[in-house]
Amino acid sequence: MKRIVPIVFIFIIIFSGCGSSKKQLQKGNYDAAVQKAVKQLRKDPTDAKQIDILNQAYKIANDQDNEKVRLLKMEGKPNNWDEIYLVYKALNDRQSLVKTVTPLNMKGKSIEYSYVDYMPDMVNAKQKAADYYYNHGNELMKSGIKESYRQAFAEYLRAKEYVGDYEGIDSKIQDAKFQGMSRVFVSLQNSSRIKFPKEFEDDLLTLDLPKLNSDWVEYYTSNPNDNTQYDYYVNVNIKNVAVRPDQSLQRDSVIKRDIEDGYSYVLDQKGNVMRDSIGNDIKQKKYKTVQCALVETIQSKACRIDGDVQVIQMNPNKELKKDPIGAQSNFENISSRALGDIQALNQKQLERTKTSIVPFPTDREMILRCSESLKGAIRGAIQNDRRFIY
Repeated sequence: MKRIVPIVFIFIIIFSGCGSSKKQLQKGNYDAAVQKAVKQLRKDPTDAKQIDILNQAYKIANDQDNEKVRLLKMEGKPNNWDEIYLVYKALNDRQSLVKTVTPLNMKGKSIEYSYVDYMPDMVNAKQKAADYYYNHGNELMKSGIKESYRQAFAEYLRAKEYVGDYEGIDSKIQDAKFQGMSRVFVSLQNSSRIKFPKEFEDDLLTLDLPKLNSDWVEYYTSNPNDNTQYDYYVNVNIKNVAVRPDQSLQRDSVIKRDIEDGYSYVLDQKGNVMRDSIGNDIKQKKYKTVQCALVETIQSKACRIDGDVQVIQMNPNKELKKDPIGAQSNFENISSRALGDIQALNQKQLERTKTSIVPFPTDREMILRCSESLKGAIRGAIQNDRRFIY
């Protein structure tokens, strides 16, 4: 049901802009009626129907806005001045719109509306609205709550937008931004029995920080200074590194194949060589069976790194999320030796005889080979956990 309400509201807005000026007047959409009437009067300044609609809608809209200002002022709330300014602006904009078609002439009678200078009231309301935002921002900055700092940042921006000449306003904006920012420190914690090279650890935390950062969250992989206070810690915990020992497996197979071995003449029942229709001797292919022993050596080695990515909030101190991560690298080399007639081998088998046994990669090299897939797992986990950090 909650999703239906905004959709209905959108349709109301869309359809409120549709229809004739008369329909808008009947529905109580007075500004829409004014706009449509003005549009028609620009085409035909003598349209009596549109003049009448404009006259009614303009007066009602102005009366409603003036009444709204009166009530807002009577309430005496400092935060009302922003709305008061917006109402005065609506009155001024409506007046400016109507002036584009006035004076009007209906049945020989000139119709024109008295001019009201709303500018002093607009300037006064803007100043008082700015005062409210500025003072409210100052109060919010005393709270010590991050969300309040962020609200204060917005309040100071509104104050500057309206007035712009408060002393030290830029400094206050910067301070609110700094205080409202959440800072996240991402570090690698290796509790496995294998000590990683420094460059390997640095490479694992090569993250695209601008993509992780948002308006109010900054990620760090190095500490800019000792005074930086972090709101969250993302610990990449490496818990287990397993490198499987070098393995060599030998596999023998005997391959047989029939290949052409010359030809023989086709004889008739009397033992004479048979001939075809043009007198050539008829021949048939001869085959022989050849065989080759293929000795394959399969070298293999594997490395597996497992751990997790842990998100910790500092205030209050608690674990928010923990996601397992892992990566694996594999080494395999297949080499072959042929013993016998290599004519028995197919092309793929023949190609393998051109390879040879190679040295196994070291344990360190196997660990380094895990780097790219492990980095991808780390990035994915941190990206998914961003919703817990704000």
